[in-house]
Amino acid sequence: MEHIIRPIAYIKSDFTSKFGIPRQSGLVDELEAEIFFEKEYSVPDAFRGLDGYSHIWILWQFSECVDKNWNPTVRPPRLGGNKRMGVFASRSPFRPNSIGLSCVKLIGIGESEDGRIVLTVSGADLLDGTPIIDIKPYLPYVDSHPDASGGFALQEKEGALEVIFPSDMLEIIPKDKQEALTAVLKQDPRPQYHNDPNRLYGLEFAGFDVRFNIVDDVLTVVEIEKNK
Repeated sequence: MEHIIRPIAYIKSDFTSKFGIPRQSGLVDELEAEIFFEKEYSVPDAFRGLDGYSHIWILWQFSECVDKNWNPTVRPPRLGGNKRMGVFASRSPFRPNSIGLSCVKLIGIGESEDGRIVLTVSGADLLDGTPIIDIKPYLPYVDSHPDASGGFALQEKEGALEVIFPSDMLEIIPKDKQEALTAVLKQDPRPQYHNDPNRLYGLEFAGFDVRFNIVDDVLTVVEIEKNK
């Protein structure tokens, strides 16, 4: 029997396009987002005890991939985009059921002006407006496995870029967003097989279009415009 899964909430984040979203949740702790629950599920009793947890799991839908076909193999960007691996050995959005999973820090539980429950979280890797299917508490004594093998996902060296942000441009960004934007840029938003020092990239963040280039391990912001 087919079972219909209905979204229970949606997320409000600073990312209005996919480019630049951290590759995994928890990579940029400075990123804050809000989860707005639908009125049907904004029942205070449903959240009783949630404030006792520091982190939660979010199950969500790759809403932009729902109508796209899945493939048994994918080309992970981490492997240069030229080697195929099994879809179930990856976190590709092109999956049979287009479901994503993220672990985020729970900062607070509040209520919107129209009476809906709102969770404030940090470290989310979700596009603005992403439908939320469910949330579950993170349990460190069973969910954390420090000695687990990371497969091909950890074969390449992790590292942060040096970000050069001219002060006159940084001042254009609201102060409460500056630290998060800098942290996002440090993660190197480019696909990992891109390495063109003459290419200009554009990142949409918090209502701004941020353009930059990267030479070696140095990212330089060259232009910022407020989105209309």
